[in-house]
Amino acid sequence: MPRIVTVTLNPALDLSTETAEVRPNRKLRCAPPRRDPGGGGVNVSRAIAKLGGASLCAVAAGGDAGAALLALLAAEGVEARDLGLDLPTRQSLAVTDLASGDQFRFVMPGPVWSAADLDRALARVVGWCAAGDWLVPSGSLPEGVPPDTFPKLGARLAGKGVRMVLDTSGAALVAAAEARGLALLRMDDAEAEALAGTPLPTAADSARLARRLVGEGVAAMVQVARGAEGTVLATAEGCWLCRPPKVAVVSAVGAGDSHLAGVVLALARGADPLTACIAGVGAAASAVTTPDTALCRREDTEAYARQVVVEPL
Repeated sequence: MPRIVTVTLNPALDLSTETAEVRPNRKLRCAPPRRDPGGGGVNVSRAIAKLGGASLCAVAAGGDAGAALLALLAAEGVEARDLGLDLPTRQSLAVTDLASGDQFRFVMPGPVWSAADLDRALARVVGWCAAGDWLVPSGSLPEGVPPDTFPKLGARLAGKGVRMVLDTSGAALVAAAEARGLALLRMDDAEAEALAGTPLPTAADSARLARRLVGEGVAAMVQVARGAEGTVLATAEGCWLCRPPKVAVVSAVGAGDSHLAGVVLALARGADPLTACIAGVGAAASAVTTPDTALCRREDTEAYARQVVVEPL
């Protein structure tokens, strides 16, 4: 089976807690904090492990927070390798107000990267990848890292036969669309609208964009996630809407990363694109039923995947 390599350039050590009520100008007595490793690629690797798979998690982990992040990944059975930069890993804080049920999320900035930092990190990723691997860079880019970084990384690995799966946004998404050559491009509905430059109110609208991107060679597979409505998938063979089962939503945190984990794990195991998308929709449905950053559960993912309804578009 080909290996899955995730890349997280801007991870975070996520702290979460709760308090009776969030009010200004007073001390808020909180519950003991929970610590979780965070960041797009980190969460994809964590979700792959929860689904019974394995991956190599390449992550920029520096300082005390970085050491804690690596220890937490090891405890979850994730193989993680530090990108070897002397840059402190950022932290984030989520506080739940028990009176209202609202969650307040505070995201701290990460370190500023130099060109030398980026060259060193990408050289390590290139060295760790082998022919046939699935490469999944995911999450935000650190300050100082140009938006075309992932396409340039993909170009360096194309000769090895490494297949890139990309889930990004903003200028990085535009750069990826201009560079072309991805195995899979995933977007949510807001990101897809930003790329299209126009509203996409229906699944048919998302399908037209996805088919166009496939036709232009941006990616062999394009997915547009439309929340509870489902995920649109386009390939050269067709276009479909994969509708998830109705579930009781606890938290949407990690649903996209769980979806991506389900998809790439299925692809690495030899599944066709539609079957892989169904697996991803099942993983996302599982993730929204778990609290905070708990991500998906294997047994629930498999059960929900069997309930996915596929509609040709």
